[in-house]
Amino acid sequence: EAQLVESGGGLVQAGGSLTLSCVASGFTFDDYAIGWFRQVAGKEREGVSCLSAIDRDTDYADAVKGRFTISRDNAKNTVYLQMNRLKPEDTAVYYCAASQKFTVVTGDYAYWGQGTQVTVSS
Repeated sequence: EAQLVESGGGLVQAGGSLTLSCVASGFTFDDYAIGWFRQVAGKEREGVSCLSAIDRDTDYADAVKGRFTISRDNAKNTVYLQMNRLKPEDTAVYYCAASQKFTVVTGDYAYWGQGTQVTVSS
């Protein structure tokens, strides 16, 4: 059974940093692009960043460019999201997901984690 488990969320002051981790199991991790998404209650889930399986292409939402960095360690079946200079508007539940396409379209992602809460205080 495919599974993604996020960790690393928490409460941080504005300007601070957090690193989220996503550990995958139950599927061939190397063959999948991984995306990070976030969702605020009452709003649609939005793409934050994605990382391709092979070429290590990356994509970032404009709101996080220059502050967030996505990376993966295939030996550990793990993807990371380093978040720097956090802002209150980054507060959300963050999800990682796996897709066989390099895409930010949520419908193209087959596997999803349960999410981890990130709260940024002003």
